[in-house]
Amino acid sequence: MASILSDANRRLERALKYVSISEDASERLRYPKASLTVSIPVRMDDGRLKVFQGYRVRYDDTRGPTKGGIRFHPDVNLDEVQSLAFWMTFKCAALNLPLGGAKGGVTVNPKELSKFELERLSRGYIDAIANFIGPDVDIPAPDVYTNPMIMGWMMDQYSIIYRKLSPAVITGKPLSMGGSQGRDTATGTGAFYVLQAMMAKFDRIPQNTTVAVQGFGNAGSVIARLLFDAGYKVVAISDSQGGIYTPSGLDIPSIQQFKTSTRSLQAVYCEGTVCNTVNDHTTITNDELLALDVDILIPAALENQITAENANAIQARYIFEVANGPITSEADDMLSAKGIYVFPDILVNAGGVTVSYFEWVQNRSGLYWSVEDVNARLKTMMVTEGECIWKIAQDLDIRPRTAAYVHALERLGDALNAKGTRDYYVSGI
Repeated sequence: MASILSDANRRLERALKYVSISEDASERLRYPKASLTVSIPVRMDDGRLKVFQGYRVRYDDTRGPTKGGIRFHPDVNLDEVQSLAFWMTFKCAALNLPLGGAKGGVTVNPKELSKFELERLSRGYIDAIANFIGPDVDIPAPDVYTNPMIMGWMMDQYSIIYRKLSPAVITGKPLSMGGSQGRDTATGTGAFYVLQAMMAKFDRIPQNTTVAVQGFGNAGSVIARLLFDAGYKVVAISDSQGGIYTPSGLDIPSIQQFKTSTRSLQAVYCEGTVCNTVNDHTTITNDELLALDVDILIPAALENQITAENANAIQARYIFEVANGPITSEADDMLSAKGIYVFPDILVNAGGVTVSYFEWVQNRSGLYWSVEDVNARLKTMMVTEGECIWKIAQDLDIRPRTAAYVHALERLGDALNAKGTRDYYVSGI
């Protein structure tokens, strides 16, 4: 099976046909600038010493310091982290952020660690990569199974190592440590703004539009709630254990409350002696959710969820990628042949890195914004760049994903060319 990075590069190759950038620029973007693999020894609560593998990749910093999350997951490996850093590079360029792309991770199941062990692992990871990151070099953020508390530990550890308070080195921190209002909901909120703008192109009425959301974590639960509040009929949701479905629509607020208190998905919650049972539902698998006959499908879990094996089963009319890389390039072709519109991750889920950028700016300036200000700025950027990408797709008659890469490539190409190209040196000044 091809690596995730080589699969990601196929999207780059497709977009290069529609943009004029130098050979130097296209060659540079095929490879990460720097990759670091580290071992993190952690003293466990029972006295054992356990060593975890950690990674950090800076893919490209032509447009600014690199930016990207840190995930704690048992399947983390270098290929995955390089691919995520690749996507971050194009995501930052597509949103016109003065940042490059990076990503990090540790191969671990965090659910098996105590809070003490999790803190030691988090601080140990920063000990191992401290000279690879920095407010002007590479700025990590939360990702899968990491959260504001973990980001706070990491920022604190970096500050201890360099003996100075450095809030701008990490984003997604607790508000009390320099975090930004709106950061915890930014990915889902930004995706909602894009979805609303794109659905207007098709004259879709929320009340007549059905939605299935795969993944009910931070991003998936936020967009599900926003869609519910806007009148969309969210008929199915799932987490790593499976999902629930009801054709008449789920009561998302009650599910959020139950999930928070029990860590499981049910359409019922109880408070004291008061129980509120909402619509009857059917238990389904994640594969069954992906194949539902709905208007909008939102993959908000992990990468490679829709592949050549299940692409033909997809019935949704529109797909919005809230997860990173949930569709393989081969599946992309199959979905396109079926007339399905796929709105890509490098646009749809860019709200997280956009508000992380806002947090970095606030940390460096010492001026902090209200949540209303943050969301207004986020909406302007997401909708503006979404409209640009849609126009490129229409003008060139290409897929939204290819259009997003074309949009990003034009900006990356200009920045890379500004450093000098073969044509410049051969032709002279």
